Amino acid sequence: MAQQRCRSVLITGCSRGIGLGLVRGLADASPAPDWVIATCRYPEKALELQQLSKQHSHIKLLQLDVVCENSIKKVVKEVEEILGDKGLNCLINNAGINVVASLEEVTAETMLTIYETNTVAQLMVTKAFLPLLRKAAQLSTGMGCHRAAIINMSSLAASMQLVTANEMFLKVYPYRIAKTALNMITRCLAADLKVDGILCISLHPGWIQTDMGGDMAPLQIQEAIPGILSVLANLSEKDNGSFLDGQGGTLPW
Repeated sequence: MAQQRCRSVLITGCSRGIGLGLVRGLADASPAPDWVIATCRYPEKALELQQLSKQHSHIKLLQLDVVCENSIKKVVKEVEEILGDKGLNCLINNAGINVVASLEEVTAETMLTIYETNTVAQLMVTKAFLPLLRKAAQLSTGMGCHRAAIINMSSLAASMQLVTANEMFLKVYPYRIAKTALNMITRCLAADLKVDGILCISLHPGWIQTDMGGDMAPLQIQEAIPGILSVLANLSEKDNGSFLDGQGGTLPW
């Protein structure tokens, strides 16, 4: 992350897809953060992450199940031990799941499962890390990832204004509704935490070829990551509470 350097980044859901791509991108960044804390549910299965953490001393791989309260508490303590008095500069809430469910297929159980993972968990993880974000915010000025920031990975599918423009998203009722609710979390956090100097945005990273994005997506991960990191590096107070795409453009709510 260029310009004013972001010293510490924690990313959820790093075993594959965008999370793994972000870890790779930050590993090779110049200058790189002092710490890139990559979390996932099953570190023992995340072979690529394990390799990255062996190759780069500033990458720390930790276990985190975002829907488990005890797991969240445990990882916060571990992160505090790593970062100490400097706190956490940037939290990227990337973990998420998707289930294909049209109006005919959607069930209450599916809705609640997706909502727990894609919405509630993001808020609970953020709450748990707020003391470390506030600690970092006290050590700098301005707003951005160099000081303290919360990045909620959202989706174009969350835009209420664009519902009819993207009919393919009608097959993912639970996912798009949960991401729309996540956008409201972003707005609430941006308002609540402005006084602390903590920035919060929703980010649509682009339609990317991942397990979730599918083979039809036009973007490869390696093509998308540099743009995303550039957007994060250039965030400032004017972006607080925004819904941005992977090139920094503003999306309609």
